[in-house]
Amino acid sequence: MITLFHRAVPIWMVLHASLLLAQDVSIATLDPEMAVSKKSAGGIDWYDVTQWGVEGRILPDQERQQWFDRLPASAQDSVTKNVWNLSRDSAGMMVRFTTDATAIHVHYKLKDAGLAMPHMPATGVSGVDLYARDNHGDWRWVQVAKPSSQEVKAEIVSGLAKGQREYAAYLPLYNGVEFMSIGVEQGRHFAGLKPRKKPLVFYGTSITHGACASRPGMVHTAILGRRFDMPVANLGFSGNGRMDKAVGDYLVQVDAAAFVIDCLPNMGPAAVAEKCIPLVKQIRQSRPDTPIVLVEDRRNTNDWILPDRQQHHTDNHAALKAAYKSLVDDGVTGLHYIEGDHLYGDDADGATDGSHASDLGFMRQADVFEPILRKAIGIQN
Repeated sequence: MITLFHRAVPIWMVLHASLLLAQDVSIATLDPEMAVSKKSAGGIDWYDVTQWGVEGRILPDQERQQWFDRLPASAQDSVTKNVWNLSRDSAGMMVRFTTDATAIHVHYKLKDAGLAMPHMPATGVSGVDLYARDNHGDWRWVQVAKPSSQEVKAEIVSGLAKGQREYAAYLPLYNGVEFMSIGVEQGRHFAGLKPRKKPLVFYGTSITHGACASRPGMVHTAILGRRFDMPVANLGFSGNGRMDKAVGDYLVQVDAAAFVIDCLPNMGPAAVAEKCIPLVKQIRQSRPDTPIVLVEDRRNTNDWILPDRQQHHTDNHAALKAAYKSLVDDGVTGLHYIEGDHLYGDDADGATDGSHASDLGFMRQADVFEPILRKAIGIQN
């Protein structure tokens, strides 16, 4: 279906669109690059990723309802219903492997049949996003699976340059996964790489969860994981990142490199004043030496013309600054602070809908986070 936008459209475009509809010509026919991922055929060796593990599953030794849930099964009785349901999305999960294959396939089944959202494509909501190390050891993008059904068995990429290299595949952001295997041509070398220890742990909202990245590797949490070459645990819960003690009970069990608390977009000043200090002290009591990073909420990119929204952000920032100062004055150490005014940039173009980051907004967030996180965890430039 072709949607005509509100602005004036030349008559030739209307007639052309009508002709395409009448002839039932798909966009994929006009441009094959717009087609869904090519289905996998025979001659493929499949490797179940659960046999060596994925990063982003906190406390992996604890029992889970489904293997790809982010939180252990015990959380169902303690966190809110919404947090529990959202925790079953595979946001932030990433599997690493090495192979000399010239084509890479993926076979996975999604928890939910809804593949996309009105403002976020299927590649981000339900896709698998592939990266590889280049000759310098840096992570670079390769290709993303473009799902068209709840079960995907597809070739992500073919024609790869010869040679063995390390790959990383990011799992869907706003959907869950029931099973997942990586496929390569029969006879090719393949080895799964076990998850790395001491992740950067991000606790936050829909933005941390991944809205509205075009693909899973473009969330700022994933970008930072590649820049630091460290594992990441993404505990973003869309609309429900609220500095809850029940979530804190699971944070403190993780041997983290740092805890990043980025919940303000789901909170107001009163809630920040009420819940920030107790959450930080809860973490600090169990993890006395782990850096804790507090993040102000981003400003909506259109708050320059929405005075009430602008004031909300200003008040939220003031509440977090006051909590941070109180904690420092109380002798809490290892705290770091990220201001929110410039997280999406200064040109109003860093978000998809004013609130949720576009890929540009996520890259800009990563740029703001990076120097403060480097200092917090002691990584040199």
